[in-house]
Order: sequence, then structure tokens, then C-alpha cells
Amino acid sequence: MLILASASPRRHELLLQAGIEHLVRPSDVSEERLPNEGPVPFVQRIAEKKARAAAGRPEDTILGADTAVVVNGQIFGKPVDPPDARRMLRTLSGIDHHVYTGICLLSKDRRVVDVSDTRVRFSALSDEEIDLYVRSCEPFDKAGAYGIQGLASKFVTGIEGCYHNVVGLPLSMVYSYLKLNGNIS
Repeated sequence: MLILASASPRRHELLLQAGIEHLVRPSDVSEERLPNEGPVPFVQRIAEKKARAAAGRPEDTILGADTAVVVNGQIFGKPVDPPDARRMLRTLSGIDHHVYTGICLLSKDRRVVDVSDTRVRFSALSDEEIDLYVRSCEPFDKAGAYGIQGLASKFVTGIEGCYHNVVGLPLSMVYSYLKLNGNIS
């Protein structure tokens, strides 16, 4: 059985939409960045920590994932309060940024750690647009203070890469590894 080591309703929903059977077993791990840790090693390390924390029966395959929004080397996690969300959205306004999602699949005889990178372009945002969006409360449980699948979709002028990665889980990558590992026929 595939175990999703995440409390993210978006990751759960993406797996359901793709017809990938799974159980949800959230793992509670610190998501603190190590000194001088780059965005790719960071999301990969956290994804693996989540997978290891949720490990259980040897016959299960555990999926951990972590997403970060990156602008000029600066990692944006989830905003801590409205001013932090406004700061992130002002920074994203009118520029390209990267969304990295690290994944880790653990089974009794296999460990896979990988990362998906999607480039996202935002339109220029007015202070009023930012304030309205922050008041919606949508930014507060999302890396980079926005959800591409929600109200912020109107700010996205283009993407290069996997759309589902920006939502929080690179489905095609996960599916490919599950198929390779024999978890899906």
C-alpha cells in the first residue's frame, strides 16, 4: 500500500484524481533549513525525513514530499502571518520564480529521492490585489504564499514544467517511480 506522509489536502487530492490508491499518514518533522543549504537539497532532505517518519509495515511504500518557492536563491516556505504573505507576493510580482518539490519513495528494498523544478511567471500585482488575496486567507498554508489552483491562478501568466508540481506533487514523476518499483501495473 502507498502511504502519503503528508497532511496536505492538495497532495491527497492529486493522488485521488490520478487514481493512485493510498492512505494518508502525516508525519510531523521539523522543516528548518540547514545553514547554507540550497533549495534542491533542502526539499529532498525534508521529503526523505517525512517519509522516514511515517514508515510502518515493511510491505508499504512511503511517499514524502516537500515544496518550496525560490526567487533568486531565496526560499519561500509558508508565510507566518499577513505581512509575511504580502512580502512574498510583492517579491513574486512581475517576475519568474522556481517551484521545487522534493519527493522520497521508501520501500523495504528501494529508496528514491528526486526533485521536480517548474518555472512560474507572475503578472505585476498591485497592492490592492495583494491585500485582497491575503484577506482571502488562501496564502497561509502554501509555499510562496499562493496556490496556483486557486484564487492566485489569475496572477500566473505562464509555467514551464509540471503544473502539478506547483500544486504540491509532481504526479507524473511519482507515477513513473511507482510503476518502476512495481507498485502500479
